[in-house]
Amino acid sequence: MKRKAAGGPGKNAKSKKDIWELRLYVAGQTPKSLAAFANLKKICEEHLKGKYHIEVVDLLKNPQLAGGDQILAIPTLVRKLPPPIKKIIGDLSNTLRVLVGLDLRPRA
Repeated sequence: MKRKAAGGPGKNAKSKKDIWELRLYVAGQTPKSLAAFANLKKICEEHLKGKYHIEVVDLLKNPQLAGGDQILAIPTLVRKLPPPIKKIIGDLSNTLRVLVGLDLRPRA
């Protein structure tokens, strides 16, 4: 299953290059997978409103897709754009860790 959630591009988006491309790898509809998606959506709405695109990849349905981004654990968030590629493993409940991991906030 590939599910997409877009926060844009909206009126505030300047161009395709300004869009953050995020891919969330999950394994089915587990509580941890659902929490990761909900947490990611909340973070994006608060910090990237109108400038993000989330693609959810269910590895139970498409296990071959794990190789492309070298996914070893799930859930895993991969920031495809802007470069460089970044990965965050877990349910994304630690908002500060996610913001630092995505380079939305500097390391303390």
